[in-house]
Amino acid sequence: MNAELALLALEPVLRWLNIAGLAVFAVSGALLAARKRLDIIAACFFAIVAATGGGTIRDVLIDAPVFWMQDAAPLIICILVAIVVWLVPLRVWPIRALEWFDAAGLAAYAVYGAGKALSFGISPLPAAAMGIVTACMGGVIRDVVAGEPSIMLRNELYVTAALLAVFLYLGLASAGVSAPWASLIGSVAGFALRGAAIRWQLALPRHGG
Repeated sequence: MNAELALLALEPVLRWLNIAGLAVFAVSGALLAARKRLDIIAACFFAIVAATGGGTIRDVLIDAPVFWMQDAAPLIICILVAIVVWLVPLRVWPIRALEWFDAAGLAAYAVYGAGKALSFGISPLPAAAMGIVTACMGGVIRDVVAGEPSIMLRNELYVTAALLAVFLYLGLASAGVSAPWASLIGSVAGFALRGAAIRWQLALPRHGG
């Protein structure tokens, strides 16, 4: 009964995290297309790829219905966001806007992916891995398709920020902190670490060879 109540409390949190992650990753994809001077269809494509890539892999791995095939709302959100981004002149966007939107998506989707995996009966450690997959793979697919150097190959705190968000969320949830607070704290911490890495070029030491 306690587990069922916990899952019920988690559902609205997951819904909002999913919307947040979709929107900001869609912005990052559409903005990349705009910077490459691509057309509006390409902007929609990159928005969808960035926003749904990680979640699609996650759903396949946890044996869940692929979320955007069950509900058209994610695709509609991505398309609307892409149209707005494509219509806004590039001069309006800050130079590092793509990185900051990506950071927000990373943090929200890390927690969302872990929470969704838990709701499907996945144990905490594999659920953490699903949070990382959800957070990182959409951006990786976006960059590879666009011919950009993948963020994963840069010496930056990226996966580390997703790890912080996931494990802080899981740790707080297991300690009895309510789902909304655990999710908020985990997401904010992950975003703060990724933001610090963007601002001050923080990185872990490279392999010595």
